[in-house]
Amino acid sequence: MNELLDRLLDADGKVKRWPKKSAEKDAILQYIQEKIEKGKIYTEKEINEIITKWHSFNDYALIRRMLYDKNLLQRTPDGRQYWVDEKSRSGEKTE
Repeated sequence: MNELLDRLLDADGKVKRWPKKSAEKDAILQYIQEKIEKGKIYTEKEINEIITKWHSFNDYALIRRMLYDKNLLQRTPDGRQYWVDEKSRSGEKTE
């Protein structure tokens, strides 16, 4: 783990708070994205559960939305299915 993340995570590896600095936000989003299995299709509920497991400030919707907005998480137009693919890992839009 890098020094930037060390300041933002608790002893259990959960994100303690949503940071204000852009670089910290990006680090957190990449950290959470790594917890999502690449190529597997998830429901919104399953994604919410993964996100909830890795943060402690109770705002999974913010993180899910930011992952999508930063192209780190893909979804169907109706929001029923979510996934991370290889291009998502680099932050490129796959649509």
